[in-house]
Amino acid sequence: MSAPTEFQTIDSASPGHVTGAARIILQLEGGVVLGGAAVAFTQLGGSWGVFAALFLTPDLSMLGYLAGPRVGAACYNAGHSYLGPALLAAVGAAQGETLLLQLAAIWVAHVGFDRLLGYGLKSAAGFGFTHLGRKGKAARQTAMV
Repeated sequence: MSAPTEFQTIDSASPGHVTGAARIILQLEGGVVLGGAAVAFTQLGGSWGVFAALFLTPDLSMLGYLAGPRVGAACYNAGHSYLGPALLAAVGAAQGETLLLQLAAIWVAHVGFDRLLGYGLKSAAGFGFTHLGRKGKAARQTAMV
């Protein structure tokens, strides 16, 4: 294994996620995606009331955690990857359905916002274990070690 660079940090206490400058870049990309999705939503003539009402809808995927961490992570990741909104946008574009494109923009904006805040795709190890690092209780436990 080569020595870590400024974009790669080896963290043996919490492997499986990115740290350092690479994490900051990924979070900034999330902000850019959020902004781009908001601009697209505006260009599509969307209502900001609808945007606000639906912005947190992807978080309903967290209900999967009621069935345990493995199912929860799968549900959360399905609602928080760019694959779903990309497919929705493709269908909307193919059918000329502006509403579907607006919904896809809201969904993309939500995912970008989460990434900006450092919430990444989840691991079956638990809600706090993400590809962008540990969050919440998992992060506090790491800090105590």
